[in-house]
Amino acid sequence: MDLWSLLDDLHVGEKPPHPAPLPPVTSLLPRLQGRLTDGGSDTSALIGHVARLFQEADARWLFSPAEEGWAELEAAYASVVRALIGCAALLPSDEECGPPPPDDYRHVPAVATQVCSALQALLGRLEEAEGGARGLLLAVAPHVCVFAVTHFQEQAWSSSSSRLAAQSLQGALLRAGSWTSSAHLLMGEAGLGKEGEGHTGGILGGVLDDLQPQLTRDSWRRGGEAAKLVFAWTLLQVTRPALAPQLPRLLPPALLLSDHHAVENCMLGVACLHHIVLHTPACELRQYNRGQVVYQTLLKHLYTSQAPLLQRVLACLLDLLLVLEKPPSSVSPSRRKPCRHDDVLRLLLTHMEAEHKVLLRRVYASVLPAYLDRVGVAVCRHLRRLERVVVGYLEVSDPPEETSRLKVLEALQTAMAAAWPRFACRVDVLLPCLLRLLADMSCDPPLPEAVRHQLTTRASRCVTLLHAIAHRDLQVDSGWEGLGSLATVTMTTET
Repeated sequence: MDLWSLLDDLHVGEKPPHPAPLPPVTSLLPRLQGRLTDGGSDTSALIGHVARLFQEADARWLFSPAEEGWAELEAAYASVVRALIGCAALLPSDEECGPPPPDDYRHVPAVATQVCSALQALLGRLEEAEGGARGLLLAVAPHVCVFAVTHFQEQAWSSSSSRLAAQSLQGALLRAGSWTSSAHLLMGEAGLGKEGEGHTGGILGGVLDDLQPQLTRDSWRRGGEAAKLVFAWTLLQVTRPALAPQLPRLLPPALLLSDHHAVENCMLGVACLHHIVLHTPACELRQYNRGQVVYQTLLKHLYTSQAPLLQRVLACLLDLLLVLEKPPSSVSPSRRKPCRHDDVLRLLLTHMEAEHKVLLRRVYASVLPAYLDRVGVAVCRHLRRLERVVVGYLEVSDPPEETSRLKVLEALQTAMAAAWPRFACRVDVLLPCLLRLLADMSCDPPLPEAVRHQLTTRASRCVTLLHAIAHRDLQVDSGWEGLGSLATVTMTTET
């Protein structure tokens, strides 16, 4: 079949009665876009014809600009690519009813696979082309990237074959532009800290332009599940120094995600915020009070009852606090005033004291040592709450790993090392608690030996610190650290 017959099948050009040169591609692309946009019952055949057009047409004809130059050709191809992608468009979500049921996506994987083949054919020709085709590739790359990322996700609208096709399309896109990775694709050479020849910029701006209409406060929920997944994937690929210039466009959608009522969306938003905190200069986050906005958003999530979300929030807060202020442990005593570190630690200890759910207790206990190490000697402001938390957590077993007890013992050791003079008056409360723990370890056969050893070792270190803090007013049997016997520790009386 010659090219005129293929154009006739596409209904974008009729074969003349005698041999004639092909019309300019710029005059055919708008008609091709119209055919793709109109759709119809024969969409599958139409996409197949488009793929053949990209494969069989002469590259000099496919990528020949008109008198207006390359700008018109780039806009025409971008429109055709968007129309192709629209053939496999996902149904919008209903803000009240949520995403469509999986059955509504049953026709999407097959169409997406065909669209991937057509786009891959176009990218293959662009890879072989020279000259201004680089600008043409950059014009269509953002749309192709968004489509590929949408469909290689393991979601209701994808199948194993469509995911494989989307991954192959992403690989073809990287090869066409000589990009080494997805991060290189988005950030370019400059974003990776390298100096390269030719075009050094990435397509991050174009990807955000494509996503932006679906990520506003009024429209992002109607954009379906795909928009948030593509946004999160894009953001998590971008690091310093490419993230800071795009911060005004990246931070608002991340905040919107973190404020969503669905836990999975909220967790995704917090992960995005944490990535922003880690990969943005502190001066950029402090500008326009952005860091304070993120801080207030995260602070609200400390009241959640979802353990995975709470763990992400506490980890993000720990890094964000370094952006907002100096850690209390590094400030001179004369300038050590109550700060956000104190606010977070106070709230953390208050929640720990009242918490009874095992999963949440583990999360709280796992982050407590890091927060105590950060505040240093300023833990003196929180010793009453900390004492009640330590006693309460050591009294309750947490088998089989005993995570809560181990982490609380580590937190106690950290606090005593930082503020040891204030623990002399707390020996009468902490020492019996530690001895009861050692007694439990000696008569708890189901406990794994490795866990028993860790608990005994950490409790022993805490008793040793109490011994030193009490100015050796404790008498300790020399064999008490052995695992087979329990120490005999008594308070001496003054004669």
